[in-house]
Amino acid sequence: MPDFNTFAGRGFREGRFRDVGGGAPGSGGNVPPQRKKLDWKKLGRRLLIVFLVLLILAAVFGSYYNVSEQQNAVVTMFGKVVRTDTAGLYFKIPFLQQVHMVDITTHGTGIGYSVGANGQNIVNSFDGIMITKDFNLINIDFYLEYKVSDPVAYLFNSRQPELILNNIALASIRSTVIDYTVDEAMTTGKSAIQADVKEKMVRELQEQNIGIQVVNITIQDAEPPTQEIILAFKEVETAKQSAETRINQARKYENEQIPAAEAQADRIVQSAEAQKAARIAEAEGQVARFNAMYEQYALNPLITRQRMFYEALENLLPGLKVIITDGNTQTMYPMESFVGDTGTEG
Repeated sequence: MPDFNTFAGRGFREGRFRDVGGGAPGSGGNVPPQRKKLDWKKLGRRLLIVFLVLLILAAVFGSYYNVSEQQNAVVTMFGKVVRTDTAGLYFKIPFLQQVHMVDITTHGTGIGYSVGANGQNIVNSFDGIMITKDFNLINIDFYLEYKVSDPVAYLFNSRQPELILNNIALASIRSTVIDYTVDEAMTTGKSAIQADVKEKMVRELQEQNIGIQVVNITIQDAEPPTQEIILAFKEVETAKQSAETRINQARKYENEQIPAAEAQADRIVQSAEAQKAARIAEAEGQVARFNAMYEQYALNPLITRQRMFYEALENLLPGLKVIITDGNTQTMYPMESFVGDTGTEG
């Protein structure tokens, strides 16, 4: 087995051991180790290269931008608007020009109520309680749809355009509902209220010029502010519906009876016209006969008067036998043997 001195000498010769003290092996010297000097110039060059690389990458990636179909991009430089871009890929001057993306799709918000974060929970708001023309309170909710029409005006003409839009909507709704009664606001006047509110909002937004336009505004619900009044109005509404049902039934009966009465009236009128025509024809026939008889009478009045007399007797006494005599003769001749069939077979 080799001794320790032989092993240690071999280690020093092969370089596996160093003398910490820096002296010769076995000398026992205590010399401090040498430290490398920090190269500040080399470090500065490296940091400058890294900074230049980052600057170039930022310039490259910041020199272009993409605008989607649902957006408009407003480009500014030194606080001044340079241009407005629609959908597509565009380039800009890096670090000098700023790009502001504006969503131009249609958005919706509740007026008089608000929707929770999950989109389902509806939280009532006191903004929907308004006074009507007949001095009644009503809780009326609207749903407003709007979109950005002018991105530059939307970004720079006001600090909070949505808040201004909400205030304009509330003012327009209140100034419109006050012109209608509570019954009209809850039933038949909803369409007119919606149209009036939209017209007022469009006019006011044009004056304010905040870059937003109204797409549509509709009434979501209209009801009294308390539960007791709601129940009373429901009873009134039920009575109105019952009355409308009865009115519709009466109109149905009227529509059924009027044509029948008109048809019956037409039949009566047609029958009267027929009787009128028959009477006129009969009268005209009688006039024609009278005129013909008068012409014969004018030719021989005596004979015509006698004939008319005998015909009148025949009409008045149809079973009477007529005998012609001059008052002196003894022989009587019955008229039927001269003017009619005797009843004997020839």
